[in-house]
Amino acid sequence: MITTHKSIRILANILRLLLQILYYIYESTYNSLFKLQEKSVAGEIVLITGAGHGIGKELAAQYASLGATVVCLDINQQLNEKTANEIKKIEKSPIYTYQCDVSNREQVLEVAKKVKEEIGDVTVLINNAGIMPCHTFLSYTSDQIKRLFDINILAHIWMLQAFLPSMIEKNHGHIVALSSITGLVGIPYLVPYSATKHAVKGFMEALKDELRVCTQGKSLIKFSTIYPYMVDTGLCKKPKINQLFSNFLSLSTPKYVAAQIINAQRRNICEVTIPSFWSLLLPVVRILPAKAQDNVRDFLDSGVEPES
Repeated sequence: MITTHKSIRILANILRLLLQILYYIYESTYNSLFKLQEKSVAGEIVLITGAGHGIGKELAAQYASLGATVVCLDINQQLNEKTANEIKKIEKSPIYTYQCDVSNREQVLEVAKKVKEEIGDVTVLINNAGIMPCHTFLSYTSDQIKRLFDINILAHIWMLQAFLPSMIEKNHGHIVALSSITGLVGIPYLVPYSATKHAVKGFMEALKDELRVCTQGKSLIKFSTIYPYMVDTGLCKKPKINQLFSNFLSLSTPKYVAAQIINAQRRNICEVTIPSFWSLLLPVVRILPAKAQDNVRDFLDSGVEPES
């Protein structure tokens, strides 16, 4: 009798799970087809790391145009100030700059204290700063590898330790992390870089689920992980582009990528690849045999060449 009762409970729970899965598949499909309305960021305090150039600079400009209060962090204060001054000529939104080496935990905590005192609690945190040296694996020095991990993943952790507590206290906030297509699939000559970007993916997934479990599903803090392909920021010094697919695999502009990131954040999308077709292509390739996956990579014949 106990066994029968237990079996019925298991079947009921499985049925409920299947119904929930079907509902969320329907919801996701509906949202994709008809687009979720973008939430306003007017009045939000948006902090962007690596705001001195590239994607970070474009993010700062576009968030300012949407009425957000923008906080720019960069290790290069000269470029940081240049970003802010250029935006101030066009937009009226408040914009602030702070010099900070985001790989240095003490500096991050010190800057976080200043931001809170001088501006308020950050409500949108964008971990954008990153570096991307391209070498054969055995050509990397130990210092280069350590610096990669310090900036590309440990900085995310220090930033979240500094700014997540106020989000949890108010149960309001959004965390955006820049990973990479190399965080979904390994690419030659970017072995340590790919490892850091895989780490960003795992970090964001685990933290999101931890908050969900700890609050019994009541956390309203949102997470978005972004996976761009190659972007024309200067980091990708020797791109390898198969001319047959140049319309699909060419470098994206920082302006375009920033717009896609903001769109994902405003629509509360958890994961976005840029361009979007990667989110369809990669899972399909992953189910193929290993040698077939190699054939697909050889067919696309794109990526990066090692720096001399």
